[in-house]
Amino acid sequence: MQEHDMSWVRTEMALAQPAPAGVVGFGAWVRKNLIASAGDTILTIVGIALVVMILPQIINWAFIDAVWTGPNRTVCATVAQGGIQPDGWSGACWAFVNAKFGQIMFGTYPVEERWRPILVGILLVVLLLPMLIPSVPRKGLNALLLIVVFPIVSFFLLVGGAFGLEHVETARWGGLLVTLSLSFVAIVVSLPLGIVLALGRRSRMPVVKMLCVIFIEAVRGIPLITVLFMASVMLPLFLPPGVTFDKYLRALIGVSLFAAAYMAEVVRGGLQAIPKGQYEGADSLGLGYWQKMYLIVMPQALKLVIPGIVNTFIGMFKDTSLVTIISMFDLLGIVKQNFSDANWATAQTARSGLIFAAFVFWLFCFGMSRYSMYTERRLDTGHKR
Repeated sequence: MQEHDMSWVRTEMALAQPAPAGVVGFGAWVRKNLIASAGDTILTIVGIALVVMILPQIINWAFIDAVWTGPNRTVCATVAQGGIQPDGWSGACWAFVNAKFGQIMFGTYPVEERWRPILVGILLVVLLLPMLIPSVPRKGLNALLLIVVFPIVSFFLLVGGAFGLEHVETARWGGLLVTLSLSFVAIVVSLPLGIVLALGRRSRMPVVKMLCVIFIEAVRGIPLITVLFMASVMLPLFLPPGVTFDKYLRALIGVSLFAAAYMAEVVRGGLQAIPKGQYEGADSLGLGYWQKMYLIVMPQALKLVIPGIVNTFIGMFKDTSLVTIISMFDLLGIVKQNFSDANWATAQTARSGLIFAAFVFWLFCFGMSRYSMYTERRLDTGHKR
């Protein structure tokens, strides 16, 4: 038999070769994202020019020429060529933020009791961080502590009146304390309630479907400021004599129900995006309705609408500023309230206070946005039809 020449057959695997130098590294990123075309190059040049023009002025105003400490507005007077200009733009008045920092964080919460909201904040961070890190085990126990135990402990710590703690009425709460507490409870309540409403709207039972549709469309058809006004002013008119609710509790219920209505539509969009074959496959396995939703449908639906869910959370976090309509002062409300202080009543301090409040809101909202993007990438395992 004629022997074949096997010298051309590979006897070992070729080693992995590095990527071409032109497609990796900082230079490749610049060519791809900044100067890929003539239009991109022009926009990049214009953007760099704007940054060079604006950024130094921002740095000078916010840091170099800023006033960081002082007893009143006189320390923020800026010396310019034409003389003293109390409302000039040559430097930020962070002395105002520094002087009012306690109120911005806690409102009129008693100074000697402020360790309680600080402890609540520490507990929130300690319980929230393990939930956000995928590699940390025991997520079920962590969720139980965060969603069930933490609100109960926080209630007794913040309100007091038990275990030897001084009672602090919610009318004295304010600042970031109100913003975070309102948004946290609204987020915890609105997501499961929104899921129930979304399932109810897709239900085959006419009464359940009708009630869910009426609630969702009625709440989504009116602004949040109206909901808060009705919860604060109109609700007590329908209660029996002598029966009343705390103003903070009314705001909490109003914001939570309002967010749940929007969350329901977000979740319903995810449910409608699931292919019919997923439902039929779950039915073929003999799963009941709740098993099918819990094990098959809902995990896929929630993964698809992560951007919508986080967008609702961010909107809810910012909308807490509307509680000012019912005489509650969140972060922005307490900053604006301090503008009336005669010791700090200048346009310069107002600008500095508003910019500080905007930065705090941006910090939280940007953090939620980036984490949602990370979660999307981590859960992006593909979707087969």
